[in-house]
Formats: sequence, structure tokens, C-alpha cells
Amino acid sequence: MLKPQLGQIETASSNPISGALTPCLLKPTPSNVHKLICGGSFAKPMTSEEILNAFAHCDGPCGVYDPASARIAGEAVQSMTNKMLDLTYPDDSGAMAAYINTMSRYATIKEDEAQKCKDELLVLWTDFFKPQHLESIPNLHDTFWKAAKLCSACKVEVSAVHAQELMDAIEAIHHMFWTAKGRDDAWVRAS
Repeated sequence: MLKPQLGQIETASSNPISGALTPCLLKPTPSNVHKLICGGSFAKPMTSEEILNAFAHCDGPCGVYDPASARIAGEAVQSMTNKMLDLTYPDDSGAMAAYINTMSRYATIKEDEAQKCKDELLVLWTDFFKPQHLESIPNLHDTFWKAAKLCSACKVEVSAVHAQELMDAIEAIHHMFWTAKGRDDAWVRAS
């Protein structure tokens, strides 16, 4: 493969006939911005007028944000926590294997859903909400910070109190989110 010279951009594209990678080299110039479109050995510079900037949580311009996925994950955390607390410790050794299996499944689901919840909340916090939202929602950072900490607590503990506090925080975030969007969507739980 050719080595690019100073100031050149190297990328590779798959040749549709041979499947081999073909290098594409361009030397950037100050008069335009280059985006490489490679097909075989073809590369086309694009002018700055042809390039659009896009911003979104998934690095694509979908613009889709909703706290519902955090709510669903939070409900699963609360459900698994309650199931773990309700599970009866067996008296005989024969039932112990089933107990351990069930408890480990509940714990795995609870921890996975707590992490999903945290991930969803962090996307809302860091990508949807902007500095101008702080003017109308002054407790935004504190609410999200506490909710993220509750997700972590719910992963390592089996606490009905913390699971409920997490759901309360998600409900507060739900209202913040829809207020910021200029809507009044009702808080509805699946369970």
C-alpha cells in the first residue's frame, strides 16, 4: 500500500470486484474541505458548501431523545430488587441450587438494567440538555448526578428504598425533559 506524504489523507475502500482494499489519497488545500468518497481508486474532494454538520446522541442526526427507556430500565431494577427481597431462602439442600440459580438471574438482570438506566440518563444529561436549560431547571445537574449515583447503588445493593428513590429521580427527569420540550406528558409506569 502507498504511504501518504505529509499533508495527505489516507483511507481505504473495498474494491467491489476483488474485495481488496484500495488506498485513496488526497492532499488537502486551504480553499476547500475534503471528505473522501472512495470507490476503487476514486476520491472526490467536497467544498465547504457541500458539507453539513449534524449533532445527536448517537453520532447520527436522529435527534431522538426520550426518558422512557430509562424508566423501563428503572422499573426492571425495582422489580428485580423486590423479587430478590421476596425470594425465600430454602430449608433443605435440595432446593438450594434452584434458589442460587434464581437469585443469580435476578441479580444479573438488576445490575444490567441499572447500567442501562444509567447509560440512558447520561445520554439525556450530556447530549439533550443544553446550558440554556439550566436557567429554567436550576436543579438539573444535581438531579441527574443523584440519579446516576442511585443507578450505581442499585447495582451493588438490594435495597427497595434505593430502587424507589431511583424511580422518583427518573420521574423528576421525565418532567424536566418534557417541560424542556414544551410538552406536558403524563408519567406512566408499565408495572
